[in-house]
Formats: sequence, C-alpha cells, structure tokens
Amino acid sequence: MKDTIRHLIQQALTQLTADGVLPEGLAPAIQVENTKDKSNGDFASNIAMMLSKQAGMKPRDLAEKLVAALPADDGIAKVEIAGPGFLNFFQNSDALAQRLEAALADTRLGVRKSGASQRTVVDLSAPNLAKEMHVGHLRSTIIGDGVARVLEFLGDEVIRQNHVGDWGTQFGMLLAYMQEQPVGSDAELSDLETFYRAAKKRFDDSAEFADRARELVVKLQAGDAECLRLWHRFNDISLSHCQALYDRLGVKLSMADVKGESAYNDDLAKVIADLDAKGLLTESDGARCVFMEEFKNAEGNPLPLIVQKAGGGYLYATTDLAATRYRANVLKADRALYFVDQRQALHFQMVFAAARLAGFVPPSMDLEHMGFGTMNGADGKPFKTRDGGTVKLVDLLEEAEQRAYALVKGKNPELDDAELRQIASAVGIGAVKYADLSKHRTSDYSFNFELMLSFEGNTAPYLLYAYTRVASIFRKLGKGVDEIGGRITLVADQEQALAGKLAQFADVLNGIADKGTPHLLCAYLYDLAGLFSSFYENCPVLTAEDETTRNSRLRLAALTGRTLKQGLELLGLRTLERM
Repeated sequence: MKDTIRHLIQQALTQLTADGVLPEGLAPAIQVENTKDKSNGDFASNIAMMLSKQAGMKPRDLAEKLVAALPADDGIAKVEIAGPGFLNFFQNSDALAQRLEAALADTRLGVRKSGASQRTVVDLSAPNLAKEMHVGHLRSTIIGDGVARVLEFLGDEVIRQNHVGDWGTQFGMLLAYMQEQPVGSDAELSDLETFYRAAKKRFDDSAEFADRARELVVKLQAGDAECLRLWHRFNDISLSHCQALYDRLGVKLSMADVKGESAYNDDLAKVIADLDAKGLLTESDGARCVFMEEFKNAEGNPLPLIVQKAGGGYLYATTDLAATRYRANVLKADRALYFVDQRQALHFQMVFAAARLAGFVPPSMDLEHMGFGTMNGADGKPFKTRDGGTVKLVDLLEEAEQRAYALVKGKNPELDDAELRQIASAVGIGAVKYADLSKHRTSDYSFNFELMLSFEGNTAPYLLYAYTRVASIFRKLGKGVDEIGGRITLVADQEQALAGKLAQFADVLNGIADKGTPHLLCAYLYDLAGLFSSFYENCPVLTAEDETTRNSRLRLAALTGRTLKQGLELLGLRTLERM
C-alpha cells in the first residue's frame, strides 16, 4: 500500500507540474508512514509541507491541490487533510481483506523485498577460539542470525562468515603448554577455560616459557607441521564447543561458515604491498600506517590505521582489509554486514575507508558496521559472575532452561517430564534471545531473568503463549485453515485494527533488512499479539453468530498465527503448539 500511495502521489505531482502549479525538475523523496492513531487514517504523507516553499503556497493549500489531482484507486477509501497539511489515507476495507486473503494463500505471506535481491555477507559471532564462548558473544551471534534470516526470507543470497579468532600470540602460549603438558585425550582439552588459564599463568610466571611461546608463534606462522597439528587439534575441539552452543541457541551457523583470521594469513603481506603500491602507507615510529584526511583525534591530528607493527607483525586491521578483499573478489558480495561491538565503530570506519581507497572493494559494494551495545548486570556494569569473572554462555543458557522448567512445571504439573523439558528449552532459550533482540541493537541493556521469563509484557513467553492461543482455536475446531471456506471480511473495529497490522508485516521485514534492527520485528509481533487478544475478546470466533462471520474470523486468526510463527522463527525462536 505504501508503494501504491507513493505512486499515486507521484502521479499527482506530475499533473501539478504539467499544470504549472509546481516548478519543473522536482524529484522529492515521497515519504509515506503508518499512522499511530487510526482516526487519522492508515497512512500519512507530509509531501505538501515538503514542497510548499518551492510551490510558493501554504502547505494546506498545496495539500488541497494534491488531493484533487490524486488518481482514484480501489485500495483507498478516502483521503483527508489534517493539521498544517498532512495527507491521511484511509484503506478500503474490502481491498485490505483481499490482500490478507492473498497473504493467507501464499507460503511467504505476501512478503517480498522492496528492492532488488542481493548477495549479502553477514559477519557474525566471531568468538576467540582460545577460550570458551561467554555472554559477550551472545549479541553478535543472535542479532546477526536474526538479520540473516530476514534477508534470506526476503530473497537475498546470504553468506554467513564466522570470523573466529584462531591466530596470533595467544596460540603460541597454548601450543607451548600443550607441549609441556602432553594431552592424551580430547577430554583433557575440553575444559578450554581451565586450560587457557593454566597456560596464561605459565606465560606470566616463566620468561623461558614466554620466549618459547613466541618462538612457536613464528613457527606456526611459517607452517611448521607439528605446530599446525597441535593448532588444528585445539581449534577443532574449540569449534565443537562453539557448534554445540550454536545448536542449543538454534542459530543457523555451521562449521562450513567458519572463516577465521588464519584464513587470511597468506594474503597479509600482499595487502601491505598493495597499499604501498597505491601510495597509502606512511611510516610512523617504525610502524606502517594509513592516514586518511577524514580521521583526526581531538587535537585535530591525523589518526593512524596501523597495518604493520614495527617488528613486522600484522594487526586486526590488516586481517580485516584482507577479508574485505576476499568478500568482494571471491564471494562477489553486493553488501557486507559486520555485527561487531559498537566500541569498534571507529576501527571499521577506518578499515572500510582504507579498503575503498585501496580499491579492495568496488564502489557499488556496501560495507556496514552493525554495532551493538553491551549486556549489563543489574548494577548497570558489564555482566559478570558473583566473583567478578566472565559468565560462560553455556552456564547462562543452562540457568535459563532450569528457571523455565520450574516456571512451566509450576503452571502445568500434569505434563510428563519429557514434554516439560522440551517446553522449558524453547521458553528458556527463547527468553534469553528475545530479551536481547527486543532492544535496539545500539543500546546497552540490563540482563534480568525475572523480567525476561515473565508472561506479561514484551517477552518471549508472552509471544509464544500468544501463538499457542491461535493454535488452540484450530485444535478445538479439529480442522486446518485449508478446510475452512469463505473469505475475510472486516466489519468490527478490532478486525480492522488486526488486519491493518497484519498488512504491515512485509514493511517491517524490509525495514530490518535495511537497518539491521530486529527489535522492529519484536515490537511488531508484540503489537500484533495485543491486537489479536483484543480481537479474540471482542469478536467471538468459534461461537460467532453465523457461519460467514465465523469463517472470516477463523481465516483472520489463521493468518495471525502464521504471521506470529513466521516472525518468531525469523528471530530464531522455536514456537510451541501448546504451553
């Protein structure tokens, strides 16, 4: 409908230009928004206020001329002028009902991408393989996963890239400890955190050990067979830990998506050579740097992007530049989204700018840092254990499932234990993910089990339960929507409100694809669930006064259920038929 209205406005503008009301050459970006108050229609545009100055008339006067010039359309019941000159568009209920019928008949719910499909790289998760995954990896993993799912649903070809930390000085330390303490079985290596701490203690306590660790880094980078054997063994075990967590989280990441720092090692010297050939390198205190005019410190001095240390070593910037080149030239990406902590914003701004200067990516390729805030404890500080340590992600998920199990068992003591465990897993993991996804990704947020497991408010349990309410209607009926005849008709206010929200699903998903903000989908699903609740309370479904009304409401309920289910699945939540 937004596209239709934009097209109608453009036709009116063309007509007013031909009539001499508007000057030639105007090409405004026509904005059409959903209204918050349905008494002001379903959609609104401020186009008259945007163009009143060029037209040399008051916004309201221009609005009147625009309304007079708008072509008729079956989807629009009427257009009104509000306030200083807003154009308010009221949908035709019959046309809206027809759109919903088309969505109900479509496996994709009538959703299409508003622009052309793209080949999109999504850089997400990226844990350090030297340690176990902790809560700091949660946001990159699940926000990136949610956006990737939406892009795929809209028709993009999505290439996930898990840029794991699997290279560098810390691996020399781990290899030295593996040599010093021969590890007989994988089980002995499986407690990665303990193993890392023991290796770090030896590194800090023994100069001889530290020297040997540094030597092993050099040997590893030079391709020493024994070092590579130990390194592969450690990484395989560490990656299996990550994969177990991805599977538990319901995240669409696999071993095939891993493209770690080590994958770019052979290209780093070439990156430096190519930057040098472009005349982009400057030596500063022995290090080789790229200086760019747009990046300065508080004193106005140029900031360096260091790409090679004085001793010849490479940095994150070097690897990230190599990754941009790989994603452009090998993966042929149209767009690359980086789900990395907001605190790395300047780093990525500089890397992207340098990549463009060096010609590592074509001008047509979009590079976007999708930064996010931190997960904090109740004290507003980064989430820690009681003793101040890092919270392991596996421990957090374990506690979430245990709390959800106690909650669900308290409400449903008659269910057998296997079903309780299944529900607890969906609710517990879903609650952790949804609490994060429902916040704007750039915001910090405080982690609170009590709030996220509540059945009230914008939470996973509330939305999962909302879906089961729809499922229960059809369970009682003993039929699926395919067995129900008739068509959707919109009479009651609650039917109209629910229908209007259902029609916005595609618009919401396209907004997420554009901005990388899954909280928009959370807010939409919460509003949808609330409108369905109002519809269900005020518009009897199974006990409707006649078969035509009953079938219409059943079809409206079915589309609501499918939309809730699809939306929750795009967020990476597992839905339940009953709770």
